[in-house]
Amino acid sequence: MGAFWRGIKHTVFWSYERMSWPYDVMVLAIVLFVMLTPRAWFHDQPVVREADSEQVHLIYEDAARGTRTYRVDASVLPPEKRAVQSTPELEREMHDILGRTVPELEERTFEVRWIGVGVVRSSSGVRALGYDVTVEPQ
Repeated sequence: MGAFWRGIKHTVFWSYERMSWPYDVMVLAIVLFVMLTPRAWFHDQPVVREADSEQVHLIYEDAARGTRTYRVDASVLPPEKRAVQSTPELEREMHDILGRTVPELEERTFEVRWIGVGVVRSSSGVRALGYDVTVEPQ
């Protein structure tokens, strides 16, 4: 019984020597736990901020065509949804964001006509800074 408690004490305080079989077993157990644990157990999601009036604002209105262009800061999107070119998914995201944050579009139907992407090139690659979104209320 004393060997059992001694083993528990060594495991809790991680006092096995490196390259010993108990040390290797503990490392293997940790690696298996990390690799085999289902992602859903932890509910770890990135924090996404709701867009506010400072992150979405009107920059141009064309009364003749009936279109408006809004500038949307890229930080309102989760990092995995940010794109450096217009995609159908980005258009849907912009439509949803504008529908929630722009009072004159909240209760109306509108179509996203064009998305211009402001990008910055850095040593690590290209990332989106913001989007110019032209919408046409219907």
